Amino acid sequence: MLGVIKNVGHVLYRIWFYILVTVPIILFFPVLLILTISESTYHQFFWLARNFWARPILYGMGCFPKIVRQQRMEKGKSYMLVANHTSMLDIMLMLIVSRNPFVFVGKKELVSIPIFGFFYKRVCILVDRESVKSRTGVYRRAQKRLSQGLSICIFPEGGVPEEHIVLDKFKDGAFKMAIAHKIPVVPMTFLDNKKRFSFTFFSGGPGRIRAIVHPFFETGILAASDTSTLREEVRQVILDDLGND
Repeated sequence: MLGVIKNVGHVLYRIWFYILVTVPIILFFPVLLILTISESTYHQFFWLARNFWARPILYGMGCFPKIVRQQRMEKGKSYMLVANHTSMLDIMLMLIVSRNPFVFVGKKELVSIPIFGFFYKRVCILVDRESVKSRTGVYRRAQKRLSQGLSICIFPEGGVPEEHIVLDKFKDGAFKMAIAHKIPVVPMTFLDNKKRFSFTFFSGGPGRIRAIVHPFFETGILAASDTSTLREEVRQVILDDLGND
């Protein structure tokens, strides 16, 4: 009987999550639509998404962010933001962690999510990982966004790994891009999101969600041949945190 009650609680918790995701989008739909017509208003869109979407979702779920910053980002500077990926909460937590406006590079499959997908495809850089042409086009679109003073966020595992995997292998894209554009890589470790809201249906629950912002990796003197070294050094920083927690 106790197990049934717990499972009902998990179901209600997930329904509540999707309500929190959807309601602000519906409430602010006209404003969001106006702010996504032009790239020139992205900063205003980001502020709204950060403060009136991500924050209410996390606090409404009872997931209270605790952020440890070992180095702080400078206002107006572009960065490559990378973190481990275990949960849909990663999107909201990333928005809370970074005050610097950034654009997600994400898989095109998320476009199919009702309501959320409508704005996702308007403001994110979409990539079809099965298409070489799509992956190449990401660099061009990222360059345009960086020239507008924005940062880029990529989850370098390339998706959410199976739950028994602590940290999957990293793909090269984020690190190639950071080196090509000479922007610092900002490694972040999200320690609790899998526990709070994983992709296992009957799981999760409220509690703190910790994020560690590590010292940045500068790329100014790096060449394309340094991609694999940078990739593995960044991955090891995140893996050490996950292993020690």
